[in-house]
Amino acid sequence: MKFSILRDQLLNGLNDVMKAVSSKTTIPILTGIKIDAAEDGIRLTGSDADITIQTFIPVEKDGEQLISITTTGSIVLQARMFNEIVRKLPTNEVEIEVSDQYQTRIQSGKSDFHLIGLEPNEYPMLPEVSEETQITIPGDLLRSVIRETVFAVSTSESRPVLTGVNWQVKEEGLVCVATDSHRLARRIVALENLPTNVESVVIPGKSLTELSKILSDASSPVNIYMTNQQVLFKTEDVLFFSRLLEGNYPDTNRLIPDSYQTTVKINGKELLQAIDRASLLAREERNNVVRFSTLSGESIEISSNSPEIGKVEEEIHVQELSGEELRISFSAKYMMDALKSLDGQDVIIQFTGAMRPFIIRSIHDNSILQLILPVRTY
Repeated sequence: MKFSILRDQLLNGLNDVMKAVSSKTTIPILTGIKIDAAEDGIRLTGSDADITIQTFIPVEKDGEQLISITTTGSIVLQARMFNEIVRKLPTNEVEIEVSDQYQTRIQSGKSDFHLIGLEPNEYPMLPEVSEETQITIPGDLLRSVIRETVFAVSTSESRPVLTGVNWQVKEEGLVCVATDSHRLARRIVALENLPTNVESVVIPGKSLTELSKILSDASSPVNIYMTNQQVLFKTEDVLFFSRLLEGNYPDTNRLIPDSYQTTVKINGKELLQAIDRASLLAREERNNVVRFSTLSGESIEISSNSPEIGKVEEEIHVQELSGEELRISFSAKYMMDALKSLDGQDVIIQFTGAMRPFIIRSIHDNSILQLILPVRTY
């Protein structure tokens, strides 16, 4: 195998596939990156057995030649070492040549590296995913859906299924739900031509976080294919495979109240900043709790109290306040996460009492819902 490639193109591809390479793997070959040189371009593959990422660099793009391939072939190179070498090469022209016994030569300018490669046939094959279960979604929308839900997954392995986001295909569209049993984030995406042969999958939160780093801000389409064990996200030049989590995801619909006693409409950015300030004094051992109280007129109060440090109270004018008086306490972090996911929009918060879950929505967009369980402070 022998080819030359532009260093910046190789680095872009490596940046994507390195997200799937783990130094903790028990399978030695997975500490490497597989390079396949074919006549149409180069494919780079990285995997940790849970996530597999393959990126494609074409021979030419937009009339510019990116790669010159002399002979085709495959090699697996130590991922971290190869990545570091490419990052520090002196020129933008890189030549890679593999000879007998997987001896690999990497040349750029006057730098000449020799690495010992690994047998490419030992590298795991890409998972097979049926093309029948295709969902197509714009890349920028998919990034938003991930941002609005993935923060609410559980970080505890005691219930592994809660460390993922539940994607359900329903009449109203694709319903994405994450919960750690103290809070919940839900986003509904109205999509056409949803598959009928898949109803519900649970995608690991870690996989979605890594995927969002690869997706561009552009609205170019992402094709998604699902099976019982795997999901594939396919963009123009990247394949992103993730295993799915096993187990039944809890029915979260019953958590969402259908009647409310107190409703507040408020500027989300103002509320976020006030909670952020109040959390400075919230005692960490009390789960960073702040209090929310309705006042007479169109105002609420955000407060926190720490006997060792002091207390803070802040009054905020609201756009609308209706229903019963209310005093409720909640985790400042959970509330701030929820408000950040709504991106500073005006929000409507609906309460059903001091010890019942409450929900937060954007005034302008009914497809996003956040739910938080209050904290008992008396």
